[in-house]
Amino acid sequence: MSTGKGLIFLGPPGSGKGTQAQELSKELNIPHISTGEMLRAAIAKQTSLGQKAQVYMDKGELVPDELLLGLIEERLKEKDAENGWILDGFPRNVAQAEFLDKLLHKLAKFSEQAINLDVPDPVIIDRLLLRGQKEGRKDDNEETIRRRLEVYREKTQPVLDYYRQQDRLSSVDGNRELQEVTKTLKAVVT
Repeated sequence: MSTGKGLIFLGPPGSGKGTQAQELSKELNIPHISTGEMLRAAIAKQTSLGQKAQVYMDKGELVPDELLLGLIEERLKEKDAENGWILDGFPRNVAQAEFLDKLLHKLAKFSEQAINLDVPDPVIIDRLLLRGQKEGRKDDNEETIRRRLEVYREKTQPVLDYYRQQDRLSSVDGNRELQEVTKTLKAVVT
């Protein structure tokens, strides 16, 4: 079994998963693996996967499992992930969580813990609208944001229960200053 630190960052869109994963990635010297970034890169390159994924992402829907699973498996096999990794945006449903556990077992790696960043919906909506203005992301408009939160509650909330039942879930209040959240996360993972 790997002794590397495998971390799974959970939380609704706009909860700060990506920002906090980048901070901890530098701190722990392990890669931040963002399925959202991998998908956006595939869309930008107009790959077959990217074109299929864009249809779902533009509507605020989750990209189907079959499009994500191979992407994740290949990424976790890369050399920089040998000593650990931070997964951001995956798993998004219980079937993906079960797939991930089987994959990690097959690769002789494991996730030590899942971390949930808890942020109230009104704060998330404000954050994502601001991000949409700054970055010009067309999926960050209020209608799509509300749909993404609805999909998150429906599909991803059960993942929290999955990891909680295995005693592998830590929840962190993500509605604080960036540095405060980072400090709390460091204490949780070390």
